[in-house]
Amino acid sequence: MAILPRYIPPDFTRAELATAPAVTLGQAPRDGVLPQNFHATSNHPEYIHLGNGRWLLAPESRMDAALLLVDGSLQAVEPRLVKQGDYVVLGRTEDGEEGIYVHTAGFQPADETPHDKFSFRSRGTRETPFSRSYDELYEILRHDRDRGYIVWVLGPAVAFDRDSRNAMTGLIEAGFCHALLAGNALATHDLEAAIFRTGLGQDIYTQAHLPGGHYHHLDVINEVRLRGSMAQTIADLALQDGIIRACLNHQVPLVLTGSIRDDGPLPEVITDSCKAQDAMRFHARRATTVIAMATQLHAIAAGNMVPNYRILADGTVRPVFFYIVDMSEFGADKLANRGTGQSRAILTNVQDFIVNLWHNLKG
Repeated sequence: MAILPRYIPPDFTRAELATAPAVTLGQAPRDGVLPQNFHATSNHPEYIHLGNGRWLLAPESRMDAALLLVDGSLQAVEPRLVKQGDYVVLGRTEDGEEGIYVHTAGFQPADETPHDKFSFRSRGTRETPFSRSYDELYEILRHDRDRGYIVWVLGPAVAFDRDSRNAMTGLIEAGFCHALLAGNALATHDLEAAIFRTGLGQDIYTQAHLPGGHYHHLDVINEVRLRGSMAQTIADLALQDGIIRACLNHQVPLVLTGSIRDDGPLPEVITDSCKAQDAMRFHARRATTVIAMATQLHAIAAGNMVPNYRILADGTVRPVFFYIVDMSEFGADKLANRGTGQSRAILTNVQDFIVNLWHNLKG
């Protein structure tokens, strides 16, 4: 199985590209404001024609960024970060007419035409067999553990089950996680499990509801805020397991971003949405594989920040893999409909998914 498909660049000898004009640039009129007719990037490879047949591939294209030309190179920048006088790529077409070419077929096999015009089971549902998807993911993670950057986007459901929590901890400790993006809930309930062995007051193994258990997550937040940090709480209470503890012990970056619904929140949660975007984007820009589990809005946010390709140090262009794991087709479809068309869905219970993954990767 070929882990990384070969990238096929555009054929710039094609008439419409060989005769394409040089791109037009405009200067930003003020900080955070783009010139009229600015070009907004996609997450596909985007080439800009500087003239005389010189096409540049944007190194970090992602959804809804502006493209700046700086000292002969391209930079994808969020519009709010553009500075007055920056040279911004202009144009709204994508096939070379304005010196902009969006390449959507770089990783596709030469012939993806189905044999029949009509067929059953043409899209993924909960009835779809995912055996091949799992096998491919095992190989991708083994490859990217040492030669990539694996980013996990987690909802709190992972911490609600003893085995899934242990499995995620094992993956972190074994090097299969280079950054973890989550919210207040994941961290809170992971620490709740470490202290009380519950998730929202329910035993994470027996599912029994403990008396007063609905206070547990609030007690956790209060305890952490009293001690000033999650790390200090883990040390003071001598906590011996968990996802948060594994991240801290193995220096895995942990980005917790806030929500309007948060209790607390924990001290480490970033409540400024722009700062939260920047913190998530730092890791999204480095990602080679992203796995988002049971967190629809967080998955969409991460998807908006991740390109579908990465340019390696040797100039090789490789795909960025994006997996969404959820029980609902709705979550996967919504992610794709919001622009993350390269996402691959595995529709299953996230606890079963992560345990299965760990059983096949450990050792």
